[in-house]
Amino acid sequence: MLPWRQEPLPYGFFARDTKIVAQELLGTYMAHFSPEGLTVGRVVETEAYLGRDDPACHSARGPTERNAVMFGPAGFLYVYLIYGMYYCVNVTTDRAEVPAAVLLRALEPVAGVELMRRRRSTSHDRQLCSGPGRLARAMGIDRNLNGESVVEGAVRFYPPLPGEARPDIVTAPRIGIREAADWPLRFYFKDNPYVSRR
Repeated sequence: MLPWRQEPLPYGFFARDTKIVAQELLGTYMAHFSPEGLTVGRVVETEAYLGRDDPACHSARGPTERNAVMFGPAGFLYVYLIYGMYYCVNVTTDRAEVPAAVLLRALEPVAGVELMRRRRSTSHDRQLCSGPGRLARAMGIDRNLNGESVVEGAVRFYPPLPGEARPDIVTAPRIGIREAADWPLRFYFKDNPYVSRR
């Protein structure tokens, strides 16, 4: 069902303008080769965080121990905890001097769905990965993977299947932030039932 004979998306894919990466990640396949087993989801929703000039971005106030990976090269996981209980999964983007990232907001489950259900304690597949915290738990991602390569590490992204239809993309404001809340940097597939919020 997946083009495993293809290579994962290269570092060059991520080392581009963050808004472009956020949109072009839609339709790719995010895979986690974990000790528990393989889980795969099709990316259907993302948000772009643009670096120092974006007041909603974690890097806007400078480097810290928490956000250090954002100040490195593109193509690495930035995983952080919110509300003391939910992890959010990002991938770093742009040039090394631009501390930007794309937040993965929702996936359409593709493989390892039973494992996702166990991790999330639910049989409602539309709820497995619809939202950053749910996505991280279903995919088995936590801070132990922070700073890992998405080209050579346990979490990788693969291109869409050949000939696969690409739905229309909706552009909307980001969710759950106070600053720059009106910036249109959230992207998702129109009418996709796995999107976190329409």
